[in-house]
Amino acid sequence: MAENESNKDELAESVNELFVNVSTMIKGELQGTNNLLELLEKMNLRVAEEYNSYGDIASGLRVFVEQLKAKNDNFDEYVQQIDAIDRQVTEFEALVSMLDKYVCMLESKVQSAYRNLPP
Repeated sequence: MAENESNKDELAESVNELFVNVSTMIKGELQGTNNLLELLEKMNLRVAEEYNSYGDIASGLRVFVEQLKAKNDNFDEYVQQIDAIDRQVTEFEALVSMLDKYVCMLESKVQSAYRNLPP
């Protein structure tokens, strides 16, 4: 019977050791999983901070674009005035060209009349 009890003690110790080893292995696996989850949480926080700064940048860009649009709208009046001046200058150039031709023709007639004057 002592031998039987000795076998039971060895079996109990082996089972106990097995449970301790399995427990240690499970704790290690759980700790690894916890470490990965903590890393993931830190990464998520970092990405959230980065996207917050992108939001600030996008908001600033939106304000900048609105300001540029307002300035552009203010320039539309000037662009229309410049276009009107350009049309007037083109018409004036055409008129000057016609007057130049007319003056050249008159000059030619005056020179011809002076040549044909009796001496």
